[in-house]
Amino acid sequence: MGYIKIVIVEDDAELREFMQMAFKIVEDVVCTGTYESAEDYLKDLDKVNADVVLMDITLLGMNGIQCVREAKPRRPELQYLMCTSHSDAERTFDALKAGATGYILKTSKPDEICTAIRDIHNGGSPMSPEIARMVVQSFPNKNQRDDLLTEFTSREQEILHALAKGYSYQQIAENLHISIETVRTYLRKIYSTLQVHSKIEALNKVFPKG
Repeated sequence: MGYIKIVIVEDDAELREFMQMAFKIVEDVVCTGTYESAEDYLKDLDKVNADVVLMDITLLGMNGIQCVREAKPRRPELQYLMCTSHSDAERTFDALKAGATGYILKTSKPDEICTAIRDIHNGGSPMSPEIARMVVQSFPNKNQRDDLLTEFTSREQEILHALAKGYSYQQIAENLHISIETVRTYLRKIYSTLQVHSKIEALNKVFPKG
């Protein structure tokens, strides 16, 4: 069975060790390295062996957003899952603009973090429900949002609102009583209509930040 290689960048030694131990009991996720600072990670960037990087946002010295902004152009294939205790709209947007693919709270359970890692690896852009709600609540331009939503069918609108609430593809499929592949088919049509390539881009376009 294939597995997803991850690297952890976290300055809290206790949390870093806990996360590393948690991944040891997961069959399809393997931790190939850990770093306590952005600077140390960047020094090793060319030889980092990973698919997904779990990046703390509030590192000492260079923070996680700055690190991703510098690292992403050098290794664009690496996907970054920002992991933080902060529910801050500006930090979320800054991280996504820097090149992060997803955003999850440190209070998330290990299985939720693993699900987010799998989602990123499969082309998704996961956000904790708390983060997704906070992001959507920060969008005041309701008229522009409503005008754009009229371009979609009622089912497509249901899927867009579910994405905005942070639901996974599996949860959307279960709630709408359709298959995951049908969800993906709807998403491909939504992305095509919006001329975007990811969930984050779609949400930013349908629910633009004011």
